[in-house]
Amino acid sequence: MDASSSGSGAFSASRLRGITAAISAITAVGIGLSLSLPLLALTLEARGISGTWIGLNTAVAGISALLVTPLAPALAFRIGTARATYYSVALAALALIGFYYATAFWMWFPLRFLFHGAVTVAFILSEYWINALAPDSRRGLVMGIYATVLSIGFAAGPLLFTLTGTQGLVPFVSGAALLVAAAVPVLLARNDEPPSHGEGGSLPLLTYLVGAPLGTLAGLVFGAVESGSLSLLPVFGVRIGLAPSEAALLVSAVALGNVVLQIPLGLAADRFDRRWLLFLCAAIGAAGALLMPTVSGNLWLLIAVLFIWGGFIAGLYTIGLTHLGARYRGKALAGANAAFVMMYSAGMLLGPSTMGAGLTLFGAQGLPFVAAAFFGVFALFALLRISSRRARKAA
Repeated sequence: MDASSSGSGAFSASRLRGITAAISAITAVGIGLSLSLPLLALTLEARGISGTWIGLNTAVAGISALLVTPLAPALAFRIGTARATYYSVALAALALIGFYYATAFWMWFPLRFLFHGAVTVAFILSEYWINALAPDSRRGLVMGIYATVLSIGFAAGPLLFTLTGTQGLVPFVSGAALLVAAAVPVLLARNDEPPSHGEGGSLPLLTYLVGAPLGTLAGLVFGAVESGSLSLLPVFGVRIGLAPSEAALLVSAVALGNVVLQIPLGLAADRFDRRWLLFLCAAIGAAGALLMPTVSGNLWLLIAVLFIWGGFIAGLYTIGLTHLGARYRGKALAGANAAFVMMYSAGMLLGPSTMGAGLTLFGAQGLPFVAAAFFGVFALFALLRISSRRARKAA
């Protein structure tokens, strides 16, 4: 299949098989990853490792993602997207089993680097696969379905602890099995993968920050606010007087909004100017963050605000990927997806630290104020880009 054929609005059988396989694969990876992350933290805690060292070991994930991301497009076009994807998930599965047998804590650092590096490559290649095969006129819908299914997968992972428990080899094997399962749909649809040729060539990752800054920076802002919020919203809840069980509901509200609103936002991305939609998501993100302290005295009103807020901030992810997919083809699209994931990873490093500092310096309201600042700056930049584009057209 030729990637250039994505200009058509039709879903051919081959294209549909390829998209379905990529979405199925990355969902399995998402379930395995969401099971693995808390499992690794709980295992280190049970082995007597301090919170500081657990945090430092976890931070290796972000470093690995940043370093590995530029290599993913070249890997895909050297050995093929399907082969690179299932090699990645196989390596991640082996690394996950390795954590159980690595009794010396220092061994967890190279294992963490391998595990998250392999998962990052799988994510980049799957998103490229989906974006390359999505028809232009239905690209937003496809990315909305992808984001929705992936969110459900992430939510489902921790639920498996009720079956596997958190101790012993069983949860590690279960997580590894889910990762290996991701290779099955990829193998079945290997003839429907994006081609190793196509329009455009590979570009330096920084080129995409200049060529499509709204799309790539959307990944940064979403990564920062999502990671910071999911980590620290329970702390915000406790500091405004909620019980820990009630504070946990705040994270659930954001996650549920993410699941429910991505397909509608994807459909909107197929009909309206994506730059304006990115501005709208950022504006609602800023407004919702500023509303949090105001409605914090009413738990259910706060949950309703966070539900809407979670859906629209995740729209930066869905619409940002759609925007890049409409702009690039072939190897350039693979590079654009890598740039998006790299910015998302940078946001994951930036968000929790700045939002945590906001909590320390300004109390509970510091978290939503920092989140509002992220969105406000992005919304202002989006307006400047839209105005600049209009001025160029008028000239």
